Amino acid sequence: MSAVVRFIKGLGPGILFASMAIGTSHLVLSTKAGAQYGWVMVIPIVLANLLKYPFFEFGVRYTNITRQSLVQGYVDLGKGYLWLYTAITFISTFTILAALYIVTAGLLANLFNLSHLGLGAIALALFIGISLLLIIGKYKVLERSLKIIISILFISLLVTTILVFYKGSAPMLPEFTPPTVFNEMGVLFLIGLMGWMPTAVEASGWVSLWGIEKMEADGTVPPLKKALSEFNLGYVITAVLAIFFMVIGWKTLYGTGIILSDKAVPFADQVVSLFTAHIGQWAYPLIALAAFATMFSTCMTAHDAIARIGIDVFHKLKLTPRTHARQKEFAIAVLLLAVVNWAVITLLGNHMGNLVALATFVSFVFAPLLGWMNLKTVMGPSIPTAHRPNRSMRWLTYIGIVFLTLFALYYCWLLWV
Repeated sequence: MSAVVRFIKGLGPGILFASMAIGTSHLVLSTKAGAQYGWVMVIPIVLANLLKYPFFEFGVRYTNITRQSLVQGYVDLGKGYLWLYTAITFISTFTILAALYIVTAGLLANLFNLSHLGLGAIALALFIGISLLLIIGKYKVLERSLKIIISILFISLLVTTILVFYKGSAPMLPEFTPPTVFNEMGVLFLIGLMGWMPTAVEASGWVSLWGIEKMEADGTVPPLKKALSEFNLGYVITAVLAIFFMVIGWKTLYGTGIILSDKAVPFADQVVSLFTAHIGQWAYPLIALAAFATMFSTCMTAHDAIARIGIDVFHKLKLTPRTHARQKEFAIAVLLLAVVNWAVITLLGNHMGNLVALATFVSFVFAPLLGWMNLKTVMGPSIPTAHRPNRSMRWLTYIGIVFLTLFALYYCWLLWV
């Protein structure tokens, strides 16, 4: 038992990564993939997770060896790279976080009959609650709470997946014809699915900062092998849960002719209702808990990460002086993000789709460049040769960069035409 306890205590950035990544890409896109195209969608899900793996692993590797954030690696590459990452972070700050909170607020309202309170009020309550958790609890409470949330989420989804297999596939319509993936609509869906699976490449910088916080919280620096093993576990959990969501969508919705909403909040409510209709009303709390845990953990980790990365970027750009009051800086950043993003929800809620589209465009287009930047940092002089990625990992990185480049070019072409 003591070995298990030590193992769980050693978990850190990998679990935070899983919590952050398992959001709308899983709840919405993975479920819809199975619902619309069936089991074949396991291929692009696995492929996306495999080809993007090096970009996130490099963030863990660089920080473990240098004791510096990945942002410092961008500084070493040149100030232009730092400004690029800053611009991407700035856009994410005012778009992705607001979108995550409004989806979570809507999901909470629909699942637990709180619509009479209004989405703005529920989002405000979430901002206040999560901000207090992050400020008072700091990194250790974040890490501990997410271990509990991810455990609940994993068990809930595992049980739900087993139940849908036991129950069997939903009856298909006699006239159902399997849709083709390789037409314009199918390819566009694949771009969204694989582009956000498991998450945007700029999150590699977030993982790097969590690594620093983990080292400071524990007072030790783990061996590189141990740090990578811990991250790999979180990454595998992320991929497995994506497959769980896909399987649930496939077994309960594929071939039924049910049209799913394109908006995240009504989609989530619709899917939970359909799952319970297929499995039984008794399963509603289990499925609702899994759906809410998915989005709540994503809000908490994204809020924490964007606050940390914002502080780090500002210091690297010398826009703010370094101080010893790190917790005060963090508290200010967390509260500022809460206020600004609640204002975005309140004032620009009707334009949220356009804001998210902007963030999506930036993430897709610059993902290959960020992947290349991450490779350059771990192949630079600050990393000893013995700790650099091996040849297989480098080749996987090159393939991933080509993969992301083709996706970005096709995405730009679709927008252009």
